[in-house]
Formats: sequence, C-alpha cells, structure tokens
Amino acid sequence: MKKIPDSRFIDAQLERGLQEVFRRKGWIDSRQEFEDTLNSRSECRSEVVDEALRKFDEHFRTTARARRYWTHPSVLALAEDDPIGAITQRAREKVLQAMEEGWSGPPYDPFALAEHLKIRVIPTEMVIDARTRGTGATFTIEFNPNRPPARIRYSIAHEVAHTLFPDCAAAIRNRATHEDMTADEWQLEMLCNIAASEILMPLGTLKEAREIPPSIDNVRELRRTFHVSFEAMALRLVRITDFPCFAFATRHDSESDRYKLDYRICSAAWRSATHLEPGFTLPKQSGAAECTAISSTAKYEEQWVSSAEPWSVEYLGIPPYPGQVRPRVIGIASPLETMPRQTPHIKYVKGDATEPRGSGQRMILQVVNDKALIWGAGFSRQIRKKWPHAQTQFKEWVLTSRRQFKLGSVHFAKVDEATMVASLVAQWGYGPAKHPRIRYNALSDSLKTVAELADAIDASIQMPKIGSGLAGGAWEVVEDIVEEALCRRGLRVTVCELIDESHSTQIQGSLQFGRRKRDES
Repeated sequence: MKKIPDSRFIDAQLERGLQEVFRRKGWIDSRQEFEDTLNSRSECRSEVVDEALRKFDEHFRTTARARRYWTHPSVLALAEDDPIGAITQRAREKVLQAMEEGWSGPPYDPFALAEHLKIRVIPTEMVIDARTRGTGATFTIEFNPNRPPARIRYSIAHEVAHTLFPDCAAAIRNRATHEDMTADEWQLEMLCNIAASEILMPLGTLKEAREIPPSIDNVRELRRTFHVSFEAMALRLVRITDFPCFAFATRHDSESDRYKLDYRICSAAWRSATHLEPGFTLPKQSGAAECTAISSTAKYEEQWVSSAEPWSVEYLGIPPYPGQVRPRVIGIASPLETMPRQTPHIKYVKGDATEPRGSGQRMILQVVNDKALIWGAGFSRQIRKKWPHAQTQFKEWVLTSRRQFKLGSVHFAKVDEATMVASLVAQWGYGPAKHPRIRYNALSDSLKTVAELADAIDASIQMPKIGSGLAGGAWEVVEDIVEEALCRRGLRVTVCELIDESHSTQIQGSLQFGRRKRDES
C-alpha cells in the first residue's frame, strides 16, 4: 500500500487486519480497489474508510451470492465457480473430437454423436422423453420414439450432456416428475440445455447469421432449418453475432411470483458493466409474465437495473422444467440503438501467406504434425524453403524438448526483426488417413498461446487456411476457432487464400456408422 501522509489518518490495526484477510483469501483485486479508494482522496476522514468498506461489502455479498446459487451436487462436482463455462467447454471438446472423425451437418445427428461416444441408444415407450443409465463409464440412453423428431433430437443431445457430468453414473438421469424432482434439479437440467446447444449448433454453423441482429423472430425461423430447440438457437445466435446483446433464460418462482434469471450469455460485442448474477429477479412488470404459454412472445423496452440504460427485450415461452407448470421464458436483450460493433474479423486476401503484409510486428501461423521433425509438404514446406533457420530451430526444439512436442503446443521462431513464424502442433501424424488428421481442440489450445504473445507484442497475424489442407479439417470449423481465439481478443488476422482456389481446401468426409440414416423431417 502507498504511504499515506501524516494528515491522512486511518486505523492502522484495521488496515493490517484487512490486508491479512485479503492475503489469506486471495482477494487481490478487491485489495487493490480498497487501496485505490483510500489513495484517491486528498484528505482522509472516517467516510473514506466507510466508502472502502462499503465496496468490500458489495463485492463480497455479490460473490457469496453467486457461489451459493449453485447447490445441486452434480453441478458442484462439475465446477463450483463457473459451471456454465465448464459444461460448455466439455461439450465443445466432445463435439470437436467427433468432427475430427467426420461428424458433420447441419442438421447434426445426436444419435451419431452418441454412438461415437460409445453410448448405447435404445427406444422405449416406458419413458416420457429420455433418460440415461450409467454403470462406471458405460452409459445407455433410452428415448421415447413417439415424440416429435425435433423433440427426440433435442432429448438425445440433452442426455448426452448428462454424461459429461463426473457423477452421471451415480443415478438415473431422466425427466423427473414433480414429486421426484428435488428443489435444485432445474440447475442440472438448465446446464444440460446449454450443452445441448453446443452439440446441435456446433462451431462452424450459421456464419451468415452473425451480421443479422439476433431476435426472437430469427430464432423461430432458423430453428426449423436446423431442427433444434428455441433455446439452442438463441444461444448460438448470440455467441456468433457482431451485435451487442445477451441471451437469457428465466423460470417462474412460485414463492415470490416473479421470474428469476437462470443464466445470461453475452455476445462478444456486449460491453455493459451491468452484472446480472444467476438468481437475479426480473422486474415484476417484465414481459416474461406475459409468456404464459409455449411459443407466446412479448417485446418491450425495459429497465431491469436503475443504474443501467433501458434495453429492448424480447421474450419467448418455452417448455418448462420437468414437473413444473409454468413455461420457462428465454429472451434476447439489446441496446435501444442497435448498431453492430466493429469487432475485428478475419480479413481474406489473395496471395502468398509467406509474404508478410502490413507494418509493425507480424506473426505467420502454420499447422504442423506431432510426429515429423522436417517440414516436407504443403505450406510448411514453403516456410522451410524461405526461412530454413526456422526449420532448424524447430528441429532443435523437438530434439531438446521432447515433452513439449505434443498436440496443443506452439514453437516460435523469429525470422527477421519484425516477423515470427508460429508452428502450431495441431495435426495428428501425417500421410493418407481415413479421417482428417486435424485436432481441433489442440488447435484451439495452440491459438490461445499465440494470442497471449501476439497481444503482448502487438503483432498482426497472417496465415493460409490452416488445418484445412493436408490436415483435412473443415475450414468452417477452423474459421470459428480462429475468430473466437484471436479476433474476439482484438487481434488483426489476415488469411491469404491461394489464387488457384481449387487447391485451397479438402472436403471433410462424413462419419460412417453402419446404420441407416434417420428421417429428420
């Protein structure tokens, strides 16, 4: 803490006590806020300390409330601090692994994904929608074949999501009756709904929709094309859009007769400082109260928090949690003046990716495999011919750091004062293969490392369509991974496409399972 002039007096014992509490609890950010409050005043009276303590109280009450919100044992076993982020990541990892084996769409077949994950799926009229049984690491999903096709698809994706929880085998996971459902069972159901949206609407879909402001009308229209639920489509639109907005889900609380927030997912362009924690109570006169039937809608200008600007909020009634009567209500909120934020996107140009463009620090990206020491084909061969010392440094790195040479790692080689080559180990082996050799999760991990360095040195990034050539990946998927890891961090990314487009990418094949294709109509 900065030294305080003699004219400014605070209780030294109080200060030492607070610092010791922060040290033990790891509340570093709040300690800094306390110090900033004290040192921002030219004089120190009792109200200065009171103001600092008020900030503490507000911060810790908010933090404690968020931690107490999650109570279901399965949710706590998943991740206590951020279950939404944890289940989203787990679902995405499984989806990307399946895509590496050729799983494709739309529509994306959850039956094929279940089979890929070695989950047995059998029809039975003994269940309302679907349920999951587990023994150890082996799972069986039972589903009612008499339900509508879209409902069956969603139910299977939802049950696959159940298997992502570490304690899934401890109990039968199904759509419980009102009598059987525990008070916090909805938490587990809600997280499975979020994971289902990642399964049915994975990376690489709906690219064209990012330039359209998300709305409930768009959700209703697009869900028919992709055979997904309203909730899954709303989440996907908000995740990819260029517009500032957030999607949310609420449920009716019978005790207060109000709607409470289950979760909120913000778009990359949303920059409001307003914090809406799970459990936040919507205003009594919100449009959610009007959505008393499934598919009913409401649209209003509303101000949920007195310190925030009013928003344009659209609501849609969707099926309730198992055993509950009133529909859940999802929605999309956006500023009244809905203008797209100029978020960086990949810039596409024609030309040679080995020719650095622009000024300042530059980074050229390539994907390499986890077996070969010599770059002998594709874009890597061009890199080796132009900058042989980059190849030499890479080989020395592999020979001296074998444990680091693995999927997900990155090697950096400086080739001149302003240019660096980043080799992303995101391809499994080399040569002809039945399935693509790209490893999407490894690519995502590698790009996070690239983003850290590029951000630190303010470097622009240049690449060909990595992962979609000899690695055999789908550029639509790689593109979304690049956008999320690099562009949404504000980094400048240029993709150089070959002038001869016929050699730009390979087409990823479909996943073969030896079962007849289901009628998705």
